[in-house]
Amino acid sequence: MIDIREGGLELPAVQAMLRAHLDQMHANSPRESVHALDLTGLSGPDVRFWTAWCGHELMGCGALRTLDPEHGEIKSMRTLPDHLRSGVGAAIVGHILTAARAAGMTRLSLETGSGDAFEPAHALYRRFGFTPCDAFGDYREGDPFSRFMSRAL
Repeated sequence: MIDIREGGLELPAVQAMLRAHLDQMHANSPRESVHALDLTGLSGPDVRFWTAWCGHELMGCGALRTLDPEHGEIKSMRTLPDHLRSGVGAAIVGHILTAARAAGMTRLSLETGSGDAFEPAHALYRRFGFTPCDAFGDYREGDPFSRFMSRAL
């Protein structure tokens, strides 16, 4: 069973997972196209952060950033390698969708990388009804290393 818990940024295992997440983003995209949040960004007042657990074992994480009262953004989606294809990502996305609706948001968007390394993420988001969209917020239109997706809630 996957247990989704709010918070956890103070935990060493979560911090290590987030460092690995940033390292992977930098390995697959140029620096100017990496938009993953670090610990400071995830600690901001406009972000809610969740971790996924099986007992005491960390499985993954995800966050919801408020862009405005009606528009949110999925951030920092990560599943640890031992838990890939086990439903962790789907559980976190489902949880974020529920939290966004409860907050009164009517749209949820995301930015992710492009290329083969990101295809599993694209497939996950498509399963949840996300479709391609233009750049939003402060993102740069036309970045070949970014893919933007959105859906109404």
